[in-house]
Amino acid sequence: MQLNESPVFQKMKDEGTTSKAPLSEAFGRWGNLKWVIIALFGAVAGQAVVWYTGQFYALFFLEKTLKVDGATANILIAIALVLGTPFFILFGWLSDKIGRKPIILAGCALAALTYFPAFQMLTSAANPAMAKAQQNAAVIMAADPDTCAFQFDPIGRNKFESTGCDIIKSTLAKAGASYTALTRERVTGDPARVRIGSHVLAAPDPWRLAEEDRAGAIAAFRVQLEQALADAGYPAKANTNAINKPLVVAILFYLVLLVTMVYGPIAALLVELFPSRIRYTAMSLPYHIGNGWFGGFLPTTAFAMVAATGNIYYGLWYPVVVAVITLVIGLFFLPETFRRKIHD
Repeated sequence: MQLNESPVFQKMKDEGTTSKAPLSEAFGRWGNLKWVIIALFGAVAGQAVVWYTGQFYALFFLEKTLKVDGATANILIAIALVLGTPFFILFGWLSDKIGRKPIILAGCALAALTYFPAFQMLTSAANPAMAKAQQNAAVIMAADPDTCAFQFDPIGRNKFESTGCDIIKSTLAKAGASYTALTRERVTGDPARVRIGSHVLAAPDPWRLAEEDRAGAIAAFRVQLEQALADAGYPAKANTNAINKPLVVAILFYLVLLVTMVYGPIAALLVELFPSRIRYTAMSLPYHIGNGWFGGFLPTTAFAMVAATGNIYYGLWYPVVVAVITLVIGLFFLPETFRRKIHD
């Protein structure tokens, strides 16, 4: 209640030239709507996935996949954020000199090119025992693909326990274990199986069991599977003393640096892209859809992709593909705006 309107908007109010129907003017006219779409796919979507990957998914990956304890993971992320935060100002300032577009698109390009090697390095630095186990103890699952659900769960309520395949996949994904899925036709009475080193385990099919026996059978199988992973060298938790903390911080700092590249100039670009009479309405839709949907669903979408494929890095294809889409659309359709006057 104590803030003043921007001088541009206050002048329009005083002159009575504000838009009477900003929604229809922003989205009902193709001349404006096309810039909303270009802003979404040519700038904000890529910014969102780079932002969420560099800060939120990196933390998720450390804790849930690499089994680094929460306190250590948060401290390492916090150090990287402290080191990286000044670069928001640096890249914002630089975008005033050379333009918004080259910095945002360069951040998207670097993300697409380096996410896979960066996260593989993160695995070796944060949990070397897990990296070694992935190389030396292959995990192979065999199941009928028709019994395997795509484990997308944005609200975290589905335990994926309706079939043996789902039980194996969800347990392996939560354990951070990469696996190879061998698809085959189901034979009556032939359950989904997983082989870890010398261990071969058959998963229970809940639909074959009495309702009162299902929870116990599933819990017992998960214990057996977790023990087999431990015997093969997959650690239940990362050894804090074995973490190469300087290298982890360096990798996390690099991921945050990409965030600062795409985020530092984005607000100025959106303000300059739209005329003042519909600016707030027009820029809100691409910004909030881009960050709320493309970015917000990244952790759950990436985890579902990991569970579906068995590759702990496969979820990175989501931000990589979106970043490439933004790079292409932004390169060919997004105008440079840093020399535009924002009073029109």
